[in-house]
Amino acid sequence: MLKHVPALHDFDRGDGVCVYLRDNLCTIYEHRPLICNTSRMYEEFFRDVMSEEEFISANIEACKKISELVQ
Repeated sequence: MLKHVPALHDFDRGDGVCVYLRDNLCTIYEHRPLICNTSRMYEEFFRDVMSEEEFISANIEACKKISELVQ
C-alpha cells in the first residue's frame, strides 16, 4: 500500500507494509513523522482550509481509494 503514497516510499519494507510496524503497532508512534500524524497535519496545513470533520472524511476516502488500488 505504501508504494502508492510517494511521501511514504521510504517507509515501505518492500511489501507495502511500513518498516516500523510490528505486531500491528507503530514502533515509532511517539516520534512518527508528520505524514503519519493526521492531527498534526490538520493543525499545520489544513485547519484554515477545511473543518476537522472534512479533513477526517477526506483521509478516510483517500485510504479507501488506496486500498482499492492494491486489490
